[in-house]
Amino acid sequence: MNIYKSRVERVKVEMEKCGLGQLMVTDPVSICYLTGIEIHPFERFWAFLIRTWSENILFANQLFALGDTGYETVTMTDSDEIAKIVSPHIAPGKLGIDKTMQARFLLPLIQDCPDTKFVLGADCVDNVRAIKDKTEQELMRKASKINDDCMEELINFIHEGATEKECASYLVDLYKAHGADDVSFNPIISFGANAADPHHSPDDTVLKNGDCIVMDIGCKKDGYCSDMTRTCFWKKADQKYVDIYDIVLRANQMSEDMIREGIPLCEIDATARNHISAAGYGQFFTHRLGHFIGIEEHEKGDVSSANSEKAKAGMIFSIEPGVYLPNEFGVRIEDLVIVTEDGCEVLNKVDKNIRILGI
Repeated sequence: MNIYKSRVERVKVEMEKCGLGQLMVTDPVSICYLTGIEIHPFERFWAFLIRTWSENILFANQLFALGDTGYETVTMTDSDEIAKIVSPHIAPGKLGIDKTMQARFLLPLIQDCPDTKFVLGADCVDNVRAIKDKTEQELMRKASKINDDCMEELINFIHEGATEKECASYLVDLYKAHGADDVSFNPIISFGANAADPHHSPDDTVLKNGDCIVMDIGCKKDGYCSDMTRTCFWKKADQKYVDIYDIVLRANQMSEDMIREGIPLCEIDATARNHISAAGYGQFFTHRLGHFIGIEEHEKGDVSSANSEKAKAGMIFSIEPGVYLPNEFGVRIEDLVIVTEDGCEVLNKVDKNIRILGI
């Protein structure tokens, strides 16, 4: 059984748990994950109907020119009524739909299928995507190795008079030189008070003595993403900021040390949050501890107080505690980890101990 058929069979197991015999997948990323067929449909309808009792069906615009897909393929043109073409293939009963199906396709389909109950079935695919197989894990290691190497070179590049934009541009060139296919998200390079905004976009701010430097970066290689954050200081660091850095670093380490199969994800978040709160900075840790990652930089699933799901071997997510003092300072330390039966593998090898650059 090839990798794609294996993934579809795993989705069918999830469907059966939910009492679903049919599931309509419209997310192009998930369709590629399940079939190996990469299509960017833009405004056109593109869907994969998975059925537990019969063959699966692809629905595609003729413009895509798919050829032999290995699946029954139903085609349509730009002038066709999508619901009229799709509805004859939908059985009475329950139909799972994913979270990305557009209302302009969904609502006419509901109208044309009065004997079908439409329910959210996104978890049937997302739960499978959350557990990375051995091949996926190796691809994540590969992407993270490139990210590690580029982070070290970026740190060495930072210099007197540099701007955030200049550093971000240099990083993009580094990724190309190291064989990455693309960035997995726009780099976040923040100097000084800009670091108090966790998602600051690099601008023309010039580095100055005493600034913290937050670098949240990631690349994509062979379809899989990397993500990492390191915080350094330029020439000197105020003792207050050194103390906060140590608090965040300890929160990162404590969280990673407790990860193993079976631990509730909310408990991992609580470990970091409680440590930062006990130090007096809880109100300045303004986001969840981590997000899932894989073929997309943010995938369904997170490490947060709201998620009581238990960690499973093969899950890959970030551990990224931070403290952000408005208009003053910010620090974040982020790794990606692979959950194992008795612990976790930290994918990022770049030193997390405090670094004072330019001296």
